[in-house]
Amino acid sequence: MCVLVSGGFRRQWLCWGCRREWWFQEWSRASSSGQTLLKYRHCMAGLLAPPYGVMDSGANTDRMPDKDNLNNDPLNFLTKNLSKVPSERMLRGGKVCRAAILARAPHMIRDRKYHLKTYRQCCVGTELVDWMLQQSACVHSRAHAVGMWQSLLEEGVLNHVDQELSFQDKYLFYRFLDDEDEDAVLPSDDEKREAEEELQETLLFLSQIGPDAHLRMILRKPPGQRTGEDLEIIYDELLHIKALSHLSNTVKRELSGVIIFESHAKAGTVLFNQGEEGTSWYIIQKGSVNVVIYGKGVVCTLHEGDDFGKLALVNDAPRAASIVLREDNCHFLRVDKEDFNRILRDVEANTVRLKEHDQDVLVLQKSLRSSGHSNIPAHFKYTVMSGTAEKILEHLLETMRLDLHYTDPDPALDDFVLMHGIFMPISQLCPALIAHYHSQSSQGSEQERVDYAVASKRRVLSLALRWTNMLAHNLLEEDTALSFLEELFGFTANDVRVLRPLKDLHTDLEKIVKSYTDDARSAQKKHKVLLRQFSSGEERLSKRQPIRCFDDILLKVYCRDHTYTTIRVPVLASGREVTAAVADKLGSTEDLLLISLSSSGEKQILKASDVSVFQALGVSGRLFVCPRDQLDALAPLPEQEGPSSGSMSSFELMSSKDLAFQMTLYDWELFSCVHEQEFVYHTFGRQAYRRSTANLDLFLRRFNQLQFWVVTEVCLCPQLSKRVQLLKKFIKIAAHCREFRNLNSFFAIIMGMSNPAVSRLSQTWEKLPSKFKKFYAEFESLLDPSRNHRSYRLAVAKMEPPIIPFTPLLLKDMTFTHEGNKTFIDNMVNFEKMRLIASTIRTVRHCRSQPFNPEASPASKNPQEVRNYVRQITVIDNQRTLSQLSLKLEPRKA
Repeated sequence: MCVLVSGGFRRQWLCWGCRREWWFQEWSRASSSGQTLLKYRHCMAGLLAPPYGVMDSGANTDRMPDKDNLNNDPLNFLTKNLSKVPSERMLRGGKVCRAAILARAPHMIRDRKYHLKTYRQCCVGTELVDWMLQQSACVHSRAHAVGMWQSLLEEGVLNHVDQELSFQDKYLFYRFLDDEDEDAVLPSDDEKREAEEELQETLLFLSQIGPDAHLRMILRKPPGQRTGEDLEIIYDELLHIKALSHLSNTVKRELSGVIIFESHAKAGTVLFNQGEEGTSWYIIQKGSVNVVIYGKGVVCTLHEGDDFGKLALVNDAPRAASIVLREDNCHFLRVDKEDFNRILRDVEANTVRLKEHDQDVLVLQKSLRSSGHSNIPAHFKYTVMSGTAEKILEHLLETMRLDLHYTDPDPALDDFVLMHGIFMPISQLCPALIAHYHSQSSQGSEQERVDYAVASKRRVLSLALRWTNMLAHNLLEEDTALSFLEELFGFTANDVRVLRPLKDLHTDLEKIVKSYTDDARSAQKKHKVLLRQFSSGEERLSKRQPIRCFDDILLKVYCRDHTYTTIRVPVLASGREVTAAVADKLGSTEDLLLISLSSSGEKQILKASDVSVFQALGVSGRLFVCPRDQLDALAPLPEQEGPSSGSMSSFELMSSKDLAFQMTLYDWELFSCVHEQEFVYHTFGRQAYRRSTANLDLFLRRFNQLQFWVVTEVCLCPQLSKRVQLLKKFIKIAAHCREFRNLNSFFAIIMGMSNPAVSRLSQTWEKLPSKFKKFYAEFESLLDPSRNHRSYRLAVAKMEPPIIPFTPLLLKDMTFTHEGNKTFIDNMVNFEKMRLIASTIRTVRHCRSQPFNPEASPASKNPQEVRNYVRQITVIDNQRTLSQLSLKLEPRKA
């Protein structure tokens, strides 16, 4: 047997086999029970798990067998400590942190006394958290720092003096692995200097894995010991798990209190076998599993975000298949049968169903809401989960607070106003509101009937004003809406003479009606003309104005021989209307196809029913028409190929801060033009609702353009030294974009640098100074998609508006919710889905809640030149061309 290095089992063994054998001997001596020894041997067998395919279960798990007696399971503690074999990177991370602390704050590591006992060379948890927060901007909060230390504790690089398995931000003592020896050696001056150089990179690594470690730590707690903050962290995690997307937020909150962490180390471990009783529901947090059915073998593979085992719980039936780990180190979230059934019972018990003709027409969820004052009792709140459109409207009107001004936030009403176009179009909503305005009560005294009528009218007026306030000029696109407002104003003009409580709302409605009807007439007299895609000419340099559905657009439509015709059509023109206009100008009688042609030659045939067809074009895309037999002969225009030389000579002398500011100014103009409803119709499909999302598409196109700008400039730069300068320039611009809270351009630049055509240029990256490499690594960490882009979300949470958010991620969140939930359930609107999507859009509202100040421009010698450059960027958006250019710069090594 190899010799144990002084300092205990947490120091180092010459081999893992010896370590395991020592543990076995110690446990054998300590055990007086033969059954305990057999149980330990079975546990140890898990350390040598069989290869995949052998049906053996129970291998080396981090499992919580009994939620009420978690801390009384010594075998569970043993297995956890057996797994503490730190990776080289974590060992190095611990050494770097220890050396940096001894260099910067040596008083933190010292002998400490507590209750007459001396603890050698240890640190205090709160001091470690304080120190971590002071060292790097990538540490976002105390909880984040706790997770970073927890990741070191999980691998035994840092240990609690009494072997507690959770790091806590408290006056508790922790000791680094290198301080376990009584004769621990202090780092030399050279080691301290190396640690200083590596510290930021180490902290960046720990900041990436810290949130996962923190979540695991919380999930390992017995449910009864989880704090309110713990439950919020778990709930936030559950919001972004694919398998739970169809569940209401109420159910997710219930699950956050009972869900348990479970991990298995070895591929081939069997979680359960076909035919066994179903006791738990599993969600894959990390890794993958194979679903195996006797006689058929592996029938499918499940990955992160997928779930299994729920069917046996719902049906109270045996397991229909076996589940086998497909890879090592898989993590799961587990809900046990008892908790699962209790949550289902509680949800149903708190569900109120309104029926008409034996059919559900409204489903409400009852929950207890605190008043916020100790002397005022809590009361029940009823949240709409689903219902017919008419019943949802009726419930919201009946429960509306009359003391709340229509400009004040009211989540339920705001969600309805934002999302109603999906389930209750204006043509249906306006007559319903008029009917509610005239509703009368047939019961009660005369005064009570008058009060009821006044309350009904005030509620309709308040909702109508909230509606116009949020939709703003989008109302001009609907003749029905304008007619409704004028009709409602006519009714209130008569009623206000005898019903004085309507006066204030009537006055506000009068101003709005006058404003919108005047604007509508003006818009009808003179349509604004928008040049094709805003892609050329002086209008790129002018301030952006929102594209309206009643605007006209000038489109260049090309033929096979690259001649073109220019047509003027409405923004909402369909493919059929565009094709007819082109055929009319060309004098053609042939059946023509309308094609979107990219710079790479990719063709997309646009449907005759598609609206706003110009929105289908990419950064360098063009519209073509041709008969079907000429489709294969279409080729991109020479101008679609993009520039043949870079523009570095134009912008290398421009200040990086000036460039970032002008990018932010331009992006803010584009972002401000996007109406909230465009996010809704982009998610649900603008074609189905015949809506334009032109402003949003223009903003997204800008994101793609900036990505390709970075790649284009690098790939068109033949000199190695100049390419290194370019990378430095882009990193500086990205840093200033983040400083201006322009996360859209920030991510576009970083993603451009991550493009394969750039990232493969190893000679260029090798020459980049280490300082810039560290900046880039930190920036790239914000792109980390793990735990649903947790790093990005933590960074944004610390920012104050105005913010230009990473828009593709917002759209991904909404698409995730849309695809994971049905819009209609049993012929009723799934209003919980509407609420979830509206909640994401409220992020956009928050980002724009403060104006961007264009006067805050940094001092610049040539602001107009910088502004013109930023707004007239030309790019190559053909990835094949960019890859070929990259290979010419640095050919593949043989």
